[in-house]
Amino acid sequence: MTIHITDFARKRHTAKAYAPRRISEEDMAQVRELLRFSPSSTNLQPWHFVIAETEEGKARVAKAAAEKFPFNVPSIKAASHVIVFASRIEADEDYLQRVLENEEEAGRFAGNPEEFKPAMHKGRSMFVDIHQKQIGDGTQWMAHQVYLNLGQFLLGVATLGIDATPMEGIDTAVLDEEFGLREKGYASLFVVPIGYADPEADYNMALPKARLPEAEIITTV
Repeated sequence: MTIHITDFARKRHTAKAYAPRRISEEDMAQVRELLRFSPSSTNLQPWHFVIAETEEGKARVAKAAAEKFPFNVPSIKAASHVIVFASRIEADEDYLQRVLENEEEAGRFAGNPEEFKPAMHKGRSMFVDIHQKQIGDGTQWMAHQVYLNLGQFLLGVATLGIDATPMEGIDTAVLDEEFGLREKGYASLFVVPIGYADPEADYNMALPKARLPEAEIITTV
């Protein structure tokens, strides 16, 4: 039987309740790789992740939902793991050089380092300057890259049989303070509990998907 990537896209859902089952260490290693290997504009990788894997860690994340979004607390505490997605506040020259050095270490400029390395830095710096200095939406632009990561992440964990709940119903100021994110140059955006849905308590698991028809959302020219 042939399995298509769209099979996972159709099957995955936003879990509303979790069973008390842990994700294996082997699968968590792949989860971490999904976070690392997401695409981003100019390979900027403007993200940081906090993975809560203990009851104490999940309780710390849950503080960000307790006051304004208490309905999200049960999923945060019951999930196997909870991931905090954060975005860089600013891409300064030190950070750009760090990314460039990492690319060089990976061998991306091996063919002609004298030409390719400065060209990559110039091109990436151009886009960063457009957003941070000209348009003035640098923080939002980098946050968009984190949402790109989320899209790949949700589909990727689905292929592992792992359920997920992308969750913006959290107080990001509480998360930033709890994990000292702004001191590190980042700001939290959302959290994603992951684990295995409770088939009895997760009402969303049995509901059919509802998507607008192809003819309405796709124009072919």
